[in-house]
Amino acid sequence: MKFCISIILVVPLVVCAAPGYHEPWGRDAKLAISSGMPARKKHSFAVRMADHVINFHQQVISPVDGPRSHFRPTSSRYMQLAMQKYGFIKGFVMGCDRLLRENDDPWVYRTIVIGGVVYKWDPP
Repeated sequence: MKFCISIILVVPLVVCAAPGYHEPWGRDAKLAISSGMPARKKHSFAVRMADHVINFHQQVISPVDGPRSHFRPTSSRYMQLAMQKYGFIKGFVMGCDRLLRENDDPWVYRTIVIGGVVYKWDPP
């Protein structure tokens, strides 16, 4: 008798079960692991030119002048990342805003310690 009841309960579950694995959809789609490397975004001419100017500053001017940034990532790297992520205009404005806040005053930023030095942590 128990065997018949278990078969009556299990058979519909097996027959109606969805076969295999299904990709997530809706809100969970963002959680799915992508296969392979993400496609590189093509940046505008202005972003590429600003990238070259910032690289020149980082490799030539900054080593002569010495490190002065109280932020991590540094303000020049912040501007590069912001322009690559948001485009030239918005990234440039975000970078200029960051440069205006570049000082050694304690403020509302999270801090990190690197090599015994306290830096303000403000990623783009």
